[in-house]
Amino acid sequence: MSIRVCSFESRRCQEMVSLITKFGGVATVAPSMREIPLTENQIAGEFAGRLVRGEIPIVIFMTGIGAATLFAAIKALELWEPAAAELNLRTIIIRGPKPVPILKEHGIHIDYRAPEPNTWKELVSLIDASEISLAGQDVAVQEYGKPSLEFYQALESRGARVYPVPVYRWDFPEDVGPLHAAIRESVAHPFDLMLFTSANQVDNVLAAAEQINLLEPFRQTLEKTMIASIGPTCSDRLRELGFTPAMEPSHPKMAHLVRESLELRTRQQAN
Repeated sequence: MSIRVCSFESRRCQEMVSLITKFGGVATVAPSMREIPLTENQIAGEFAGRLVRGEIPIVIFMTGIGAATLFAAIKALELWEPAAAELNLRTIIIRGPKPVPILKEHGIHIDYRAPEPNTWKELVSLIDASEISLAGQDVAVQEYGKPSLEFYQALESRGARVYPVPVYRWDFPEDVGPLHAAIRESVAHPFDLMLFTSANQVDNVLAAAEQINLLEPFRQTLEKTMIASIGPTCSDRLRELGFTPAMEPSHPKMAHLVRESLELRTRQQAN
């Protein structure tokens, strides 16, 4: 029996289609998000200025695309050389693997990298285990979409002054037709498996369901459908909204998510 799989992956939607097909599923992939760079260069300029003045001893990079966007904005202001020189004198912490190639490409060192599953909780554990003193320190955090308020509270409880550096925000795709169609399809003919790959994605999909007056029917569908989540941050958001993920993959990677969730769904159907 074919397993109908719905994913709301955006940036890597074609890869998601290929993975679902490769591992035996029938794919419906409807992009749910679009990254909108914050075009006001005052954010990048202020960050660069504070670096050059020696006001920021610790910088935390949360995402690769966020780091790339921030660096591009600093370059556009012709502030890159002094900012990069100062950045290399600071303590640099990264949340996961995606900032690594961006920082290497720009000649920026990395002091600490949080382990999988690369959530803010691992960052806090890393800071504690490495005995990084935050007391009285300004800590710049390159944000990704919505601010991680729990993370900020954890840093502040350790004495840090958090300096958020937002570089992009989330919006709906320019063409919301496929997203709305997938939501309608899920209500009319529930999928066997739904995949979520970020917490922001969950919020956008529910907001899209509300746009077309299907929020409650869609919620009911999610409660009856097997949900697979990429990792703890996404799972926490699902639970906050009243949904229980059936599984998280052994590694927070798309290929692991697709393969392992399809294997689980196949076993469930066999029983």
